[in-house]
Amino acid sequence: MAYFLNSLLKITSMQKLLLVLFLFFLGSTTLLSQETIKWMSFNEALKAQKKEPRKIFMDVYTDWCGPCKLLDKNTFQNKDVAAYVNANYYAVKFNAEGTESIKYKDFTYTNPDFDPKREGRNSQHLFAHALKINAYPSVVFFDEKGNLIQPLPGYKTPQQLEIFLKMIKTDAYKNITTAEAWQKYQSEFKSTFKG
Repeated sequence: MAYFLNSLLKITSMQKLLLVLFLFFLGSTTLLSQETIKWMSFNEALKAQKKEPRKIFMDVYTDWCGPCKLLDKNTFQNKDVAAYVNANYYAVKFNAEGTESIKYKDFTYTNPDFDPKREGRNSQHLFAHALKINAYPSVVFFDEKGNLIQPLPGYKTPQQLEIFLKMIKTDAYKNITTAEAWQKYQSEFKSTFKG
């Protein structure tokens, strides 16, 4: 340790400056690459829409779901996904077996059959049931007025999710009314998200 400190004291001021710049650069790139999605509750997102209209991107998960954890780790931690979602959507995390009370379309959704003693699977939240969620994970899109656009079941990589994020954001989905239109959209889509 003493050798290291003596060596550090003997470096020139130019070397010290370069070392400080290197450490600053290393720290700032680490922070930039660790952009994360800014999650909120669905009630908060609906309230935010009244001030600044924006679509809602909802992650519907359960605590016991392995693919849900992979989606969090591999897709939602991707810097391109996080940056795009943060810039264009209100991002909502919703536990489909949780106890959150959700006020939506003049109705309050709860999970009256939730059992806090139960380990693993629990009863499905009435809001998840109303959205017709039957697979975890699922992502659900809502328009700027909180109207349901589409649930999308299953695990998605950053590139698989990208096409839906951009299609919904730009309202291109409104023109995709046939399987042929969807195939054409997919074939012409240019991905920019890195894996």
